[in-house]
This record gives sequence, structure tokens and C-alpha cells, in this order.
Amino acid sequence: MQRRPILLGAAVALLPVWALAQSVQLAGQMGRKALLLIDGQTVTLAVGESRGGVTLRSLQDGQAQVEWGGRVSTLSVGGAPARVGAGGGPVVGRSIVLPVGPGGHFMAGGSINGRAVRFMVDTGATTIALGRGDAQRVGLDISGAQRVLMQTAGGTVAGHALTLSAVTVGEVTLANVQAVVMPTEMPFVLLGNSFLSRFQMQRDNDVMRLELR
Repeated sequence: MQRRPILLGAAVALLPVWALAQSVQLAGQMGRKALLLIDGQTVTLAVGESRGGVTLRSLQDGQAQVEWGGRVSTLSVGGAPARVGAGGGPVVGRSIVLPVGPGGHFMAGGSINGRAVRFMVDTGATTIALGRGDAQRVGLDISGAQRVLMQTAGGTVAGHALTLSAVTVGEVTLANVQAVVMPTEMPFVLLGNSFLSRFQMQRDNDVMRLELR
């Protein structure tokens, strides 16, 4: 007879933990399962499964619908993390977790100066590199930028070096990041070492973790 109050007390004590706010991101899709990042931890869920108070309701075409505490949100692969649970407000983090994508590349959704872009991690690139079209779309003015010569697979090309006011990947935003605008179009923005060097980098199988220094 004495055990029931003790068990109930333990359950009540756990309630505030489940009520804490969480950051949830759809990092990828593995067959019929979603690869979610919940507070930076990699979790694989099938439709109907739950972890940490987050339930996967649907998954299709790179989008997942998740529910927590009766609230539902739709996430997209590579999109910004959603703040779930209690609290609300902006999310500020120190780590980025990226799953491997097609071709073995690590991809990430993010923004440059507040405009959405698609990044591909390139540890061999000295700086962030973006094509002419992306530069125009995010509002970069290269008219007064320094001209630089760069070696590419197609030979030497002339680009423009400049400083980006803000680069956001996941929950992390860095200010004053060096970049180069290429004179041609590029399918992705290359996330080079002007951004990556500010992090400790660790790869665990098919997941890359960047921890702010």
C-alpha cells in the first residue's frame, strides 16, 4: 500500500521534464522513417512512433508532420529547426548536426543575410562560395567587392570577395563571414572553412556534428 504514492510522486516529478521546450528538425528520410534531430540528438522514427514527447504523424516527399502536447507542426528536410513545447521565442544554439545526403555529401538548409539558401559542406573550400544567381537573390552587392582569381576544375576564373553580415545554419548564426561570389551559376552554396573553422568538427558514421568553439 505504500508503494503507489511513491510511484505517483515519481511520475509527477517527471512532468516538468517533458514540458521543457525542444528543438526539432527534419534532417532526412531513410526509407519509411524520418531522421529527426531532437535537441541535437539524432532520432529515427517511423510514422506513429514517439520519442521525447515528439510523435511522427506523417512522412512523405521530404516533409514530416510531428505532434507534441496536442500541437502539430510540418517540417521540411534541411529547414530551420522548430521550437516545440513550452516557452517559444527564438532558438539560439551552439551545435549543428547534419546527416549525409545523396552522393555522400553533407547538406544543410540555412540563410545568408536572412535569405534562405541551400548549403553543401566543402572542407576543401577556403571560404563560402556562391554563384552569381544566389548572390543576386540574397541581395549581395559586388560592385565594390575585391576581384580575386580562383582555380576551378574548368580553369582560372575571376570572382569577387566580400564579407557576409550573417550566415545561419540550423540554430547557429555567425557574423562577418568571408565569402566569394563566382561568375557562374552553382547548384548549392559551398559551406567552406571561413564558416567551418569556427567549429569543432566530428563525424560519426553518416552524421556530422559541428560544435561552436
